[in-house]
Amino acid sequence: MTALPTRKLEAYRYADIDALALVWSDLSPPQTIAIAARQKLQQIWLPSAGDVQIRRVELTVRERASASIFALNTASRYGRIELDVRLHEGAHFAFHAANIGAGKATLEIVTTVRHLAPSATSRQVVRSVLGGKATGTYLGKVAVARDAQHSDSEQSIKAMLLDRGATANAKPELEIYADDVKCAHGATVGELDREQLFYAAARGMDPASARALLLEGFIGGLWNDIDGDDDGIPVLARAALKAIA
Repeated sequence: MTALPTRKLEAYRYADIDALALVWSDLSPPQTIAIAARQKLQQIWLPSAGDVQIRRVELTVRERASASIFALNTASRYGRIELDVRLHEGAHFAFHAANIGAGKATLEIVTTVRHLAPSATSRQVVRSVLGGKATGTYLGKVAVARDAQHSDSEQSIKAMLLDRGATANAKPELEIYADDVKCAHGATVGELDREQLFYAAARGMDPASARALLLEGFIGGLWNDIDGDDDGIPVLARAALKAIA
């Protein structure tokens, strides 16, 4: 492995370097996934064991192929998802992910999506729910090459802070060299709506249950596009929300 990174590197600006040092020497190279032309891939990334969890993936989506990834990041100390995507002509990529943490957890999602050829599309939707002194970060770059005309890309980033000590960082970034593209991004940070909490309490719901219900609504749409009846990620996400509500 190369030397341990520092926060001087943009991709590690908010990282828990001490936690990263515990696993750095054991990290393998990023997993490489290639999707053949006109093929379709769906993956669901569930949390693994351990208080430090890191997933690194390089994904290539060939002509008119599609890839959908659904990810849940809930490590109790440090969780990091790194994703580097290369899109060829007419390819489609969708990424739906949630950071859910409390205590002193640091949760990061770092993505680079490269539109290399015309008419590729990408959609990234990331939601963070943070309590205690947790930190949730999204750093996402969309790079559109000069020949990648008619690219279409969106990044939607939202965070919900449950306590004053929690922190959310969002940096969606566009690097565009083509002149006929449709690219957009948006990022917001907020708190639970007090009127909605009051409405729930007026109907007999205890505060913790009301908070959990509203938080589930905040991230619930992330999982709507999962093909099949796999309910593993919604169940785990619901449990994580209840634990910090």
